[in-house]
Amino acid sequence: MKERYNVGIIGATGMVGQRFMLLLEDHPWFNVVLLAASGRSAGKTYVEAVGTKWSMTAPIPQKYRDMVVKDADKDAEEIAGTVDFVFCAVNMSKEETKALEDRYARLDCPVISNNSANRFTPDVPMIVPEINPEHAAVIEYQRKRLGTRRGFIAVKSNCSLQSYVPALHPLRKYGLSKVLVCTYQAISGAGKTFASWPEMIDNVIPYIGGEEEKSEKEPLKLFGKLENGIIVPASSPAFTAQCLRVPVSDGHMGAVFASFDGTLPSKEEIIDIWNNYEGEAQKRNLPSAPKQFLKYFDEDNRPQTGLDRMRENGMGVSIGRLREDTQYDIKFVCLSHNTIRGAAGGGVLMAELLASMGYLD
Repeated sequence: MKERYNVGIIGATGMVGQRFMLLLEDHPWFNVVLLAASGRSAGKTYVEAVGTKWSMTAPIPQKYRDMVVKDADKDAEEIAGTVDFVFCAVNMSKEETKALEDRYARLDCPVISNNSANRFTPDVPMIVPEINPEHAAVIEYQRKRLGTRRGFIAVKSNCSLQSYVPALHPLRKYGLSKVLVCTYQAISGAGKTFASWPEMIDNVIPYIGGEEEKSEKEPLKLFGKLENGIIVPASSPAFTAQCLRVPVSDGHMGAVFASFDGTLPSKEEIIDIWNNYEGEAQKRNLPSAPKQFLKYFDEDNRPQTGLDRMRENGMGVSIGRLREDTQYDIKFVCLSHNTIRGAAGGGVLMAELLASMGYLD
């Protein structure tokens, strides 16, 4: 891998784009040299383009303030020729997003995407580095389809999956057969703050468009296998989900119920499995990888969104309240930071993994 990569952020004025900017400000491998957004923002300095839409608690880093924003569509060839790869977090329709990402990939510019448009494209890997790093091998097949030397698309999963799928993954070997999950999702998952969405104060909305389908289908692609040049989703376990929007700024929580065909170890052994779990991100000591990916809290009232979402700089998954259930085998709760682990941070970690494997050279 190279010592330093020049990167661009496509969709830099949106909430996830802003989070990418903060996470990459002092990144040891990735140097942001270009910001792009829609034609409305093109030609303006970043400060002018983002205006009052800056949603992070930290201020806009000085290095970005006077960068002139490019047009993600019209300037695609210039952008692709300037950077080693791009992070993509645009706010467009699925059809428009898919076309844009495909265009950059065909311009031989790798795309690390936070968007959902290509999550079920069969030869596009959807990678959580601690769960399915082997899926990166499908990139070579995707490049053959696209006719590219370097260009490809890799996506991260839906933000809410990052709270509960990592806790289930190391238990799959015991015959995980059935999962019910209820997610309680922060308003930043909709790109909102309480200032821009005052209706969410003292309120819960029991519907998030498209979330339940993603929560039920995407884990099966993460658990799938590479066969004949595509990722074939796993046929089990069976997932069912309900997704609620709750009055929390950041942090998605999941209440999980799971059944197994095999014999489960004891509660103490499961907790030990979680606390000592290491994935490829930890083995490769990637810059953004949490030292302890999964952490179990013994206290009955943990994890809590306000206390625990920033564990491991927002890249850790916190678990608690493991116990037997009367209808399923076990139940527990889990928590992750949705715009860090679940979005931009997960994208950065995936890029680090792919860089370490040579896919970005």
